Amino acid sequence: MGTGLDSVHEPGQQPEDVKRALVVAAHADDAEFGCAGTAVLWSRNGWEFYYLICTDGSKGSDNPDMTPEKLVPLRRDEQRAAAQVLGVKDVFFLDYVDGTLAYTPEFTRDVVRFIRRIKPYAVFSHDPNQIVNNMFINHPDHRCAGTVALDAVYPIARNRPSFPELLDEGLEPHKTQEVYLWTASEANFEVDITEVLDLKFRALRQHQSQFENFDQRAEVWRERFSEPDGHFLERFRRIQLLF
Repeated sequence: MGTGLDSVHEPGQQPEDVKRALVVAAHADDAEFGCAGTAVLWSRNGWEFYYLICTDGSKGSDNPDMTPEKLVPLRRDEQRAAAQVLGVKDVFFLDYVDGTLAYTPEFTRDVVRFIRRIKPYAVFSHDPNQIVNNMFINHPDHRCAGTVALDAVYPIARNRPSFPELLDEGLEPHKTQEVYLWTASEANFEVDITEVLDLKFRALRQHQSQFENFDQRAEVWRERFSEPDGHFLERFRRIQLLF
């Protein structure tokens, strides 16, 4: 495809017992934008994908009739429905207040808890270095979630003295081998999602509380993932931890 990036469906051939990925996303629907096509393709080859949604989604509506009490459970249901479309194994919610995500020991511990619990070979998340480009300003919750995900992977989840209360829960240190960051300005890995693009958009459509005029928006999103040769790609910055 002439991009100069690695262009494969998945990283090497891993033993079945390590084909697990944890997606750390700030909000419901972020994972669908970031890595839904990859999740489908890898799952077809034996991977298990798990979602960890960091916020409660309570600020995700401009509808004056939509209260947080209505919106939080609705967005949970939408996220579970989207995950079901994609074949995601399970979805977990941390329920930090939408729009106020902060780098705290408590938040870091919660992400470390799920890394040690799931024991993923790969973690997917937001690129925290992507603050602005010519089309958008990256949400501060995205940047915070990505930073915490990276620090949780290395060094904290593998560091036995960190959060001893997790050892009391029976959660031993774990070494994640690879990280994939979406919306990265320095992408070095891409996945051709052409054959599953419809599933990616079907999953996005489940987030009905978020999108008016979905079909019109979908045309813009298709352009984001499209290539001149007619293929569609999800791009990541891939980090391989070799120690």
